[in-house]
Amino acid sequence: MKRITILGSTGSIGISTLEVIRQHPSRFKVEGMAAGKNVEEMIRQAEEFRPRMISMEEETAAEAVRKGVSYPVEVVWGSEGLLSLATLPEADYVVSAIVGSRGLPPTLAAIHAGKTIGLANKESLVMGGALVMEAAREHGVSILPIDSEHSALFQSMNGEPRERIRRILVTASGGSFRDWPRERLATATKEQALKHPNWSMGAKVTIDSATLMNKGLEVIEARWLFDLPYDQIDVLIHPESIIHSLVEYEDGAIMAQLGTPDMKVPIQYALSYPERLPLKGEPLDLVAIGKLHFRAPDFDRFPCLKLAYTCGRQGGTLPTVMNAANEIAVEHFLAGKLTFLGIEEVLEEVLSRHTSVQQPTLDDLFEADRWARDMARKCGARVGTSFS
Repeated sequence: MKRITILGSTGSIGISTLEVIRQHPSRFKVEGMAAGKNVEEMIRQAEEFRPRMISMEEETAAEAVRKGVSYPVEVVWGSEGLLSLATLPEADYVVSAIVGSRGLPPTLAAIHAGKTIGLANKESLVMGGALVMEAAREHGVSILPIDSEHSALFQSMNGEPRERIRRILVTASGGSFRDWPRERLATATKEQALKHPNWSMGAKVTIDSATLMNKGLEVIEARWLFDLPYDQIDVLIHPESIIHSLVEYEDGAIMAQLGTPDMKVPIQYALSYPERLPLKGEPLDLVAIGKLHFRAPDFDRFPCLKLAYTCGRQGGTLPTVMNAANEIAVEHFLAGKLTFLGIEEVLEEVLSRHTSVQQPTLDDLFEADRWARDMARKCGARVGTSFS
């Protein structure tokens, strides 16, 4: 039995992870859960799965959970509580599913504690890819991808020598605005952006999908997970989201992993690897689908993807700054303080003001993250005013 801690249990990945665990109670046991401020959902989850430790973002939320559960459980809070949960001795596997840069410290802590990592927090590798992968090697820790695209790549590489790979193709649905002309994007609303045609995801990831920044973050994540240069990582727009990614080998053979748009599939594979377990869900019916479509990404219409490639190639603290500025810009857009195109304008301005630190330490990364957030708030206020 694998004993699991879930960082981000009340988010979309966390909820899907619990659905997988619910189907295999003899294989998986939840030892710890972390969430932000969703007290009611955490209490419901705790009553069903009975973890020995719970972490909440704030003390008031932690106290509400402590009072709301019907059994004795240790409830901690804040950054220190999250680190305690990530290193919980009774757990041997940590699902890292907190959205954003907050996921890096507990992920690193879990690696140093020797936990196997199921990685859904792509920002950990975007910010600190070199540090995370070096720590994993040093501590003999496996990092198993949970993102559907990286799981597909991982599965398509099984049993094949990495040096024979010509390139990998990370597929993208294209997001809510994949067929919109550039001029129409200027008036895109939050409600329109949140209507993803294929996937049910959290708000931040859905907006990133609409700007294609999510795919840019996944390109950087793939560079670190699979140790490939950016020239061997391409993006392919695939509106149906049936082929989750592909690997092309030097003999011209292309391996692909196909499936319905269901996050439980890659989650379960990461939890059960190297085994495969039964999973209830809608089977893939290629006859019913009939046709699959592909096209190249439009870097002019969606410049965030191009920014991600540029920042990834230049390295240093640039990916950290890009990620932090994007988080703030998306917050402003969701709050109605910024237009959709204002997101990329904030990113470009913040990046233009940053002097990158090459081979950064963890402290350098956190300082760059802090600086970028402050600068993005200032730029967001200015850009938001100019677009009002």
